[in-house]
Amino acid sequence: GTLAGVPLALKDVFTTAGIPTTAGSKILEGWRPPYDAALVERLRAADIVILGKTNCDEFAMGSSTENSAYGPTHNPWDETRIPGGSGGGSSAALAAHFAPLAIGTDTGGSIRQPAAVTGTVGVKPTYGGVSRYGLIACASSLDQGGPCARNVLDAALLHEVIAGHDPRDATSIDQAVPAVVEAARRREIGGMRIGVVREFAGEGYEPGVLASVRAAIDVLTELGADVVEVSCPSFTYALPAYYLILPSEVSSNLARFDAMRFGLRVGDDGTHSAEEVMAMTRGAGFGPEVKRRIILGTYALSSGYFDAYYGQAQKVRTLIARDFAAAFDQVDVLVSPTTPTTAFPLGERADDPLAMYLADLCTIPANLAGNAAMSLPVGLSDGLPVGLQVMAPVLADDRIYRVAGALEQALDDRRGHALLEKAPTL
Repeated sequence: GTLAGVPLALKDVFTTAGIPTTAGSKILEGWRPPYDAALVERLRAADIVILGKTNCDEFAMGSSTENSAYGPTHNPWDETRIPGGSGGGSSAALAAHFAPLAIGTDTGGSIRQPAAVTGTVGVKPTYGGVSRYGLIACASSLDQGGPCARNVLDAALLHEVIAGHDPRDATSIDQAVPAVVEAARRREIGGMRIGVVREFAGEGYEPGVLASVRAAIDVLTELGADVVEVSCPSFTYALPAYYLILPSEVSSNLARFDAMRFGLRVGDDGTHSAEEVMAMTRGAGFGPEVKRRIILGTYALSSGYFDAYYGQAQKVRTLIARDFAAAFDQVDVLVSPTTPTTAFPLGERADDPLAMYLADLCTIPANLAGNAAMSLPVGLSDGLPVGLQVMAPVLADDRIYRVAGALEQALDDRRGHALLEKAPTL
């Protein structure tokens, strides 16, 4: 294939036969899966060289890669700052020039937010576009694997390799993969209609982030796109809805880590019952954020609260999908900042879950609705990268590549170099 021999860094949430797979958790320490994930099979079939597994927040829960049982990952632009999360290991590997390609997964922004804060490109394909077979589940209705790269065309080439139908994943879409490579090569957006999401600006957004995003949107206009403002009112409720739906699925999915079948086992000395071994193992094996989400989810699903919380959150999800549908009646793609701030310092939000969750404010709607979305680097704010998010309808992944390919070239031409070339050397 086109990418034969190219090295790739793989987020450690995909099973790799005979190679340890931890999902960033102590509970899976030493576990060697007996099989390859579908995505890994596709990488191997394309003769891509898997360099190794990258660090991530435990079970992909987090926005800073500080929740890994194996220590935090640092941002190559400024090693005192976070590389984003949960896929910070993959974004850092790209920015540090350890590998030209990487794989991430995106449940609420875990590909796009790390890409934004490291000056790299990250794509969340349409939900069902890339097989989840062999992906260690966080929230099954939201998780999606996707390509990470240093430029738009590389991401498209990788996207083409990993996408496609897989009968082993019940949510896999049985349709042709959108023509992403062709779209990335077009470099032309004349006449395309682009909507700027009104709700993603204002309080909580750093002025430098908004300035870089505005400048990029002006370039889209200069390139011949028709740019309009679009309102998606329900996006305001995306974060609270997500933090009911996601923990509910987490509490269910993570029940399988029970000390009986694989991974860590604590207290199995003949003096403890099976229930005690389970409880001790889960107590020792899961980190605080994972425990927090299991507890939240178990509560949201409990009798008497299910309708009030989980049921209501699913209604909000429907409203968000309707807002997207209404917007895409008017425009071809939507754009917004990828995340409200640049990379924040390591430790700054570690003890403040809500502040951490706000990093995914702009990325969550696309997960709830299943749309395709990308982050691409558009500038710097105080020397740190800023990402622009481009969102497209389900199975219109090619549109994000068309817009991003044209914008990336225009910005690189104006700058005289790619953004990453000016990253501080490690």
